[in-house]
Amino acid sequence: MSVKNVRTLAVAVGTAALLFAVGACGKEGTPTGGGDGAKAASDACSSSGVKLTAAKDASVPGSATFNKIKKSGTVTVGVKADQPNLGYKDTSGKRCGFDIEIAQLVAAQLGVDPKKIQYKEIPSENRETALQGGEVDYYVGTYSITDERKQQVGFAGPYFIAGQDFLVRKDDTSITGPKSIKGKKVCSATGSTPIQYVRDHHLTDQVVEFKTYSECVSQLIDSKVDAVTTDDAILKGYAAQNPSQLKVVGKPFTTEKYGIGVPKADKALRNKINDIIVASEKDGTWQKIYDGTLGKSGSKATPPKIERY
Repeated sequence: MSVKNVRTLAVAVGTAALLFAVGACGKEGTPTGGGDGAKAASDACSSSGVKLTAAKDASVPGSATFNKIKKSGTVTVGVKADQPNLGYKDTSGKRCGFDIEIAQLVAAQLGVDPKKIQYKEIPSENRETALQGGEVDYYVGTYSITDERKQQVGFAGPYFIAGQDFLVRKDDTSITGPKSIKGKKVCSATGSTPIQYVRDHHLTDQVVEFKTYSECVSQLIDSKVDAVTTDDAILKGYAAQNPSQLKVVGKPFTTEKYGIGVPKADKALRNKINDIIVASEKDGTWQKIYDGTLGKSGSKATPPKIERY
């Protein structure tokens, strides 16, 4: 190879390396892929063992969504896939967690075999549009009920109540609650209520957003952010996966009511799902599902009161 060719190759390699570096750096709000910190210490799925069978002669008069489900023989459910003990998909492709089993419970009572559920992973910021556009029939994925969201979609529930908290590195003693994160770099998911709370209350001016919480956790482990904030139920799942590296501060400072999102106009489906949740609470199914999934994080809970509207 001639000297000229060597110089040409060197320039090309250098340019490629520079472009890669620029692409990999990312800006706040742009996923970088994370390092080894993104890997969970355990990838096993937890199951409550509750057996669910499709209800015979299920009926929801006046529900366009149910008519669609009945005609197709399946149901499309919006979920999360990176939240341990809540909505999770392991390396084998198996889905598990409290939200997943609640979604399966609803499907079964709507007459659909849970094995026939079509799962669709929808980021937090796209949940309303997915329901409005018929991309999913209902959504179960740490979906906080808010007045603003009620203007766009309907909610059944709440089926669980959580509270916003912080996930930090195990050796960090500087973050003890919302008043201690001034000047700290805090990460959360785009479109989530926790990140909006941080902004609305001016807790810190250093906010980092990603599409998923798992990307934030990776950034935390790699010391690129100081804390991850979202509901304590989600954070406890991540802490349980990485107990030697992470901990939850343990002082929730908001109330997050998880609801099952449905199309806004489909009040009949909303009422039906409310009935399903109430029945599961009365016969103990809700508690069994919780204890065998999210309850394994060490957090105890009882069913909340349904809020019909």
